[in-house]
Amino acid sequence: MNITVLANRDLASNIALNLLLPALAQAHKVRVFLSSRVGGSAVAPLELQQLKFFEQTLFNELLFPALQDSSTDARLHSFDRLARITDTPPIQVLNKINSEEGLQSLAATAPDLVLSIRYGGILKDDAIAIPSLGVLNLHSGLLPEYRGVMATFYAMLNGESEIGTTLHYICDPGIDTGDIIADTRVALKTDHSYLWNVLQLYPSGVALMLACVQKISAGEAVAHRPQSKGGDYYSFPTVEQLHRFAEMGLRLYDVDEATVIAKQYMEL
Repeated sequence: MNITVLANRDLASNIALNLLLPALAQAHKVRVFLSSRVGGSAVAPLELQQLKFFEQTLFNELLFPALQDSSTDARLHSFDRLARITDTPPIQVLNKINSEEGLQSLAATAPDLVLSIRYGGILKDDAIAIPSLGVLNLHSGLLPEYRGVMATFYAMLNGESEIGTTLHYICDPGIDTGDIIADTRVALKTDHSYLWNVLQLYPSGVALMLACVQKISAGEAVAHRPQSKGGDYYSFPTVEQLHRFAEMGLRLYDVDEATVIAKQYMEL
């Protein structure tokens, strides 16, 4: 199949692609587009700006360029190096996917199937109609309880004992509203940071997505069900919510955890 992957230019997407692309590229023709951000351009609270440094700036602007010419022996790889290793076309940034130019870029990949992981844009009807086999989204939260962004943050704030991903179809421009295929769940560990917990979602989440792709490729029916009513939609946290998060002894990021992750991109 021709498979087009939509992801975001952040650490979690990169780790997800490290798990996804090598398996996909063995049997399918793959193209990848990245959004450069999620949400608008409004000035974020200081805490979210600091989080962005660890989610994006540290890796995209500092670590990945420094490792550009290194070998492929590391456990994890930058976006560019991952494309080279899997022999897929260079990964491109595509923010305005619903524009005429964006639709042309998507259509040019002739996708049978589109896979979305953390993509920063909401696909509208014209984009959704392009792949003949549909659009699958791996949402980094349990649906319908945690629609929207930063589901793990709100799960921590709400005192949940577990977090998870939900694999669902995108059939309309609604946010995280499509029919659910399945979900994965992992224990929430509050002695680790929000970012660390987010990254724990992807080994099982990507495995679920790959299993679904295999079914679709084999022509098998994929069972799915409409979402139940209820649940909540979450936007980016307010200053008050961020302060409450900190008062609960919870952390958005941890320097030592980030160091451990960064070392996995190096030949150590």
